[in-house]
Amino acid sequence: MHTPLQTIQTVVPHDFIDLGTGDPQLELLPLDLIREAAAHRLGQPDRDFLQYGTEQGDGFFRAALAQFLSARCGFPVSHDDLFTTSGVSSALSLICTLFTKPGDLILVEEPSYFLALHLFADHGLRVASIRTDESGLVMDDLIHALKESKPKFLYIVPTFQNPSGHTLSQERREQLVELAKRHDFVILADEVYQFLSYTQSPPTSFSAYIDSEHVISLGSFSKILAPGLRLGWLHTHASIMKTIITCGVLDSGGGMNPFTSAIVRSLIESGGLDGNISSLINVLGNRVQITSELLKKHIPQAKFTVPHGGYFFWLQVPGIDAKELRKSAQSNKVDLRPGVLFSSQNQLTDHFRLSISFYDVERIEEGILRLKQCFDK
Repeated sequence: MHTPLQTIQTVVPHDFIDLGTGDPQLELLPLDLIREAAAHRLGQPDRDFLQYGTEQGDGFFRAALAQFLSARCGFPVSHDDLFTTSGVSSALSLICTLFTKPGDLILVEEPSYFLALHLFADHGLRVASIRTDESGLVMDDLIHALKESKPKFLYIVPTFQNPSGHTLSQERREQLVELAKRHDFVILADEVYQFLSYTQSPPTSFSAYIDSEHVISLGSFSKILAPGLRLGWLHTHASIMKTIITCGVLDSGGGMNPFTSAIVRSLIESGGLDGNISSLINVLGNRVQITSELLKKHIPQAKFTVPHGGYFFWLQVPGIDAKELRKSAQSNKVDLRPGVLFSSQNQLTDHFRLSISFYDVERIEEGILRLKQCFDK
């Protein structure tokens, strides 16, 4: 027998509803927009984007991206401070390669994005976690940790966090930057949900603090356009940028994704990216509102805060074991992600994550009804 040929990472059987997956729904991926942008770029006589790219990334793409970010962030962003990546995951791996060695200590949030924890493990890094609340990192806990240890960096998802949906407050952001300067560690801010705000504007992006020389802001087109593009950006100070753009992998292979970034440049310049983000905010914002109502109605024992943006609901049901709940849910053809996955300390056993990104409201409702049956048993 031949193994079925597979294109996408997440394949869910038709009769199964995976409310745990954080992938965007296929129907939300703007094929027509990308087709038009590709036709526009391929219709030009310029062939430069088919060559090995400049190490920092295509200058015309970075200029277009800088203009987009300046308008979205509310402060000037220079193309000189941007580096083209193949998405946040590869950027994190590159940063670990260049700035850490096995055994180094890093700090993360508790909970944290579980696949980043996997990536840090691949690099042999020691991980310590800092407690969070609805306003993000608990600063007293961080201050205490910094008295006891000297981390290389702190990895955070500061806006509409994965998995909690919480956002680090403006006051704590400013306090965090001061701590990074005082204790000489780098803030790795994974800001992939920064522009997916549904009910209130988030605090200032960490991009505003790159002049501290202790901040790297990571962005991606995976959540605001399409993950298959494998395209993102890194925003940081020249002192950090120098180490990145002189590394061996870029010296050998050139800058990342010159072909894709040239196409996305056309999409940015046409206004298509802004339009796509507006469309996503309308669709996903509606899903958040409806999902909140469904959860309150059908799983009233679950405690959660309605997220103001991003993809995720973070639920707590005191007394449950979410890993056992997941087994029951899967037998009922629905899935979730247990909280222990997001804990570097093997905690959060009574929490679980649900996502609004992969299904329309009808399928989300059906999934929640199936999940309700697991609690009713």
